[in-house]
Amino acid sequence: MLLFHHPMSASSRFVRLVLGEYGENTELQEEQPWQRRPEFLQLNPAGTLPVLIGEAGVAIIGAFAISEYLDETRGAMMRDKRLMPGTPLERAEVRRLIDWFLVKTETDVTRALTRERVFKLQMTAAEGGGAPDSTVLRTARANIRQHMRYVGWLAQSRNWLAGDRLTLADLAAGAAVSVLDYLGEIDWASEPAARDWYQRVKSRPSFRGLLVDRVRRLPPASHYADLDF
Repeated sequence: MLLFHHPMSASSRFVRLVLGEYGENTELQEEQPWQRRPEFLQLNPAGTLPVLIGEAGVAIIGAFAISEYLDETRGAMMRDKRLMPGTPLERAEVRRLIDWFLVKTETDVTRALTRERVFKLQMTAAEGGGAPDSTVLRTARANIRQHMRYVGWLAQSRNWLAGDRLTLADLAAGAAVSVLDYLGEIDWASEPAARDWYQRVKSRPSFRGLLVDRVRRLPPASHYADLDF
């Protein structure tokens, strides 16, 4: 299989974690979505990431569709290691949290920070590149506290974020948090429960590929690859 992704896309990172948990060795192709390459738009007219080319050569588009596809084709055979729980109500909670971290957190925080601090460095002036907007950064940074408090509350209330065991919800949250951690935007000292949960997720073998990611002209925070931080 082939995954079109960007290393600082939380949705792309989520899919990479799911693939890793299910033991899938997938070829990665980095895509700059703002360039709107005609070849990529033929796969996904919306021009968004991630896009997975499955075994049949068919494009599966978007983190939600890809994660459901992988759960149905891989998870069903994984028994207690399946990343979706067994009951409808438990699955509904997992899907709610995936939406929280890949949609709400993306809208409130991650999209603005990655665009202003990462993508603008790689864009030409015609594509919208340039200096970051300090007002946008300030608003996104103010929103981080709310989202990290919620992660901490979930981590204190449950063994994992959606219940007793690791699920897709933890991987969605880990993907979003890892982007913010790369950028050094999280005050871990103020959220010990969230930090303890993230250390557990970060220590999983599926996370290793994310910890070696590097973005041109923007090195990660000094603790980014440390499992004990």
